[in-house]
This record gives sequence, C-alpha cells and structure tokens, in this order.
Amino acid sequence: MTDLEYEVVDVFTDRAFAGNPLAVVLGADDLETGQLQAMAREFNLSETAFPMAATDGADYRLRIFTPAVELPFAGHPSIGAAWVLASRGLLPTGPVVQSCGAGRLALEIAPEGGPVGLTGGSPTCSEPVDVGPLLRAVGLTARDLIGVEPRRAGTGLEFSYLLIGRDSLARCAPDLTALGALDGAGVSVFAWDGEVASCRVFAGGVGVPEDPATGSAALGLGVFLVAAGLLPDGGDYTVHQGVEMGRPSRLDGSVVAAGGAAVSATVRGGVVPVAAGRIRRP
Repeated sequence: MTDLEYEVVDVFTDRAFAGNPLAVVLGADDLETGQLQAMAREFNLSETAFPMAATDGADYRLRIFTPAVELPFAGHPSIGAAWVLASRGLLPTGPVVQSCGAGRLALEIAPEGGPVGLTGGSPTCSEPVDVGPLLRAVGLTARDLIGVEPRRAGTGLEFSYLLIGRDSLARCAPDLTALGALDGAGVSVFAWDGEVASCRVFAGGVGVPEDPATGSAALGLGVFLVAAGLLPDGGDYTVHQGVEMGRPSRLDGSVVAAGGAAVSATVRGGVVPVAAGRIRRP
C-alpha cells in the first residue's frame, strides 16, 4: 500500500504563514469518502482538497473536505489545488475547467507561479432575512449594524452577509451552536468603505469556527453588494480577512451585474507553498 503525496500551501497571500492554509493530497482517486474524510480530520485545516481525474470533460475533478463534512465547492481549495497541479506540470497555465459538486467552474492560472482566478457558479441571492439569529450567532447587537438588510448569497455555497461598523469586527463572539443552526454555510460580517471589505467569516455550518480567507464567501459578497445597492453596477472590490486570526489575507473580487442583479463573480489570489510530504492511506 503506497503512501500519498501532499502539499500544504497558503492561499490568498503573497507570503508564507499568512492567508488560508490548504492541504492538497494527490493520487487519492481510488479512496472512499470515509477515507478522504479521515485524512481531512488528520490535517485538521479548514479544508483539504483531493484533485482527481475528471469524467465529464473538465480538466480535473476536485473533492473538498473540512474536518467535519464534504463541501460541494469552496474557493481557497479550488485556487490552491489548481496552483499545485500547475506547479507540478499536471495542468497548463491559462484557462482550465474544474469539476466539483457545484458543477464545472472556470479558473485562470497565471504563469510562473502567479495568482489564480476562479469564476463561481450561477449567482444566487435571497430576499432579506431575519437579522436576529445572525446577530446572536456572531455575538453582536442591532447597534453594530449599518443600515443594510442581511441576505444569503453565493455562487455555489451560500453565506449570510451582515454589514457592520469597522469597530464592531473585533467584538464578534461567535456561538458555534447558533451558527450551526443557521441556513447556509455560515455568516460573513464585514465593514465596507466603497471599495474594500474588511471581513470575518464564521463557517460553523460546515464545521469551521472562523476562516482566515474564504473564496466562496468573497464571491458571494460580490453578489450581495450588487443586491444591496452597495455596488449596483458591479465592478472590482477587495476583501481583507484573517487579520483578527493573525493570518492576514487579500482576496481580489470582481462582479458583473445587469438589471440590479449579479450575473457572475470572480475571485483571485496568490498561493505560497509551505510544506510537502507523504501521508498514509487510511
């Protein structure tokens, strides 16, 4: 029984030991779901990615696990796994197509280890939702809000979005039980200055108390910004996340809008390798 190669990379950063760490395990195509989940628990990172051969015409298939559950889609595993495959010569640079639980998604891999861009799936956005459970889940009150009703939004994985004051970010005190009871993957709380969102993302719904960089939430944020009238015509935006965790991250987003609704969203970020090794098959 052969061991499997893995790499650990930091995603949405230009330096090691920042951004969001990701384990990418290679050659796991023949493993069962329980075995993949066991390896994700062993790494105990927010996500572990398993690139595999695709059968639907995509360049590759990606399965993504938190320590608790399998996800249909996530941003930093998609970007990090594509970067690792390209760095090993297993994918070309330029446009590639990833198959995952959210369908076939387009990525753009820059040459020479440059950043990777990911276009999410079809945007979705709810009507305004009850703010009370969201505030209780993140330990804030109505005094922290900045006049925009919360909604769930996403491009394959939905989050709830709460616009708050900049000083309120440090006061968040997540309740994991309350987070787990909410619809969607979690809650993104953010302050907005018209171009930059300072965010914290609590993904208790998928077993991640707080995430230092969340590509899927950054994509959904673009959808929310359009729906909430904060970026009504679409455009570029920047997300800063992970500061409170000591892992500062930068996610560069862009959303295309038509008729007051998001049509597509893209997020881009850098990847830095930090470790490599072999792991036993469970």
